[in-house]
Amino acid sequence: AVHPLWQSPLTIPGGTRQSPINIQWRDSVYDPFLKPLKISYDPATCLHIWNNGYSFLVEFDDSADRSIIVGGPLKNQYRLKQFHFHWGAINDWGSEHTVDCKFYPAELHLVHWNAVEYPTFEEAVMEGNGLAVIGVFLKLGARHEGLQSLVDALPAVRHK
Repeated sequence: AVHPLWQSPLTIPGGTRQSPINIQWRDSVYDPFLKPLKISYDPATCLHIWNNGYSFLVEFDDSADRSIIVGGPLKNQYRLKQFHFHWGAINDWGSEHTVDCKFYPAELHLVHWNAVEYPTFEEAVMEGNGLAVIGVFLKLGARHEGLQSLVDALPAVRHK
């Protein structure tokens, strides 16, 4: 199934490492040599929330290694630049990616960049090993206090 956002040939992204991705559970392969992904975030590095015209982003101070991920399949540590959400007009779909063609109501993307090999985020974006994005599928459910504080701040983010 093609994601509702990518219905025409002009809007379907190219490349083999591009969004959207349909994760097929039966084709997944366990890698016993894969190290754990270590996540270390400093909440004090959060700078601001801003509206980019179609979503909102929460941006972080990435001038030093204070909010990072390391390990897993990554050869270097990566700095947290920003996070954003994808959601739909209805609860049946909103995630950018799918699992066995199943959509989720929303998806969180935590965007990190390879500050070991690249001097700036803008340069890292252009390279195959420049970014590492953690995607988290979100389902409807009980109130989550951590997310609620973000939701409570959103009315103050009005204009691009």
